[in-house]
Amino acid sequence: MRQVLGIVSGQRSNRIGLDAVRVAIATIFIWIGGLKFAPYEADSITPFVANSPLMSFFYKHPDQYAQHLTHEGELKLAERAWQAANDTYAFSNGLGTVEIAIGLLVLVGLVSRRWGLVGAVLAFLTPVVTLSFLVTTPEAWVAALGDAQHGFPYLSGGGRLVLKDIVLMAGAWLVVADGARAVLEHTAQTSADRAGLGAPLATASRT
Repeated sequence: MRQVLGIVSGQRSNRIGLDAVRVAIATIFIWIGGLKFAPYEADSITPFVANSPLMSFFYKHPDQYAQHLTHEGELKLAERAWQAANDTYAFSNGLGTVEIAIGLLVLVGLVSRRWGLVGAVLAFLTPVVTLSFLVTTPEAWVAALGDAQHGFPYLSGGGRLVLKDIVLMAGAWLVVADGARAVLEHTAQTSADRAGLGAPLATASRT
């Protein structure tokens, strides 16, 4: 057991864990970003965007969204037409492009800590916006339809998904810290080389 604990607590295990977090974050952003180009995903985020004071201006008629909601897998051409006129799909396509870019930057962090740091910072900031939906979006909570459990603290399906972004934020911060440390070490090594100090510092090889 002691040997196993020694292996798990070692530097190599720590590196594997951090790189695994990078891959996991990149997978989430790239996959979900890609789904943003599908109408059903664009429709599903309508309540969050329409109620957000930071994002509602992207829609032409954010105050009308509730009467045009559909269920996943459901096709109503009239509602699709309204969503298109509302710029729902144009916004979702733009958001998807941004999310894919963030995911790719985080993934690049496997070979370039500097670019990976940029992606990690963006990945950390994204949940700051999404977690605000818990405050601004009524649909994040179970509606009062007769059951005793509704409103706070009873999260709806959408609200539960949003809450999980706390884990994404925490993981992104670990990657931010790792990337910042690598960039600083690389900068120190470069300065030492220019000063002709000879002995290399303990720097990360991927910067």
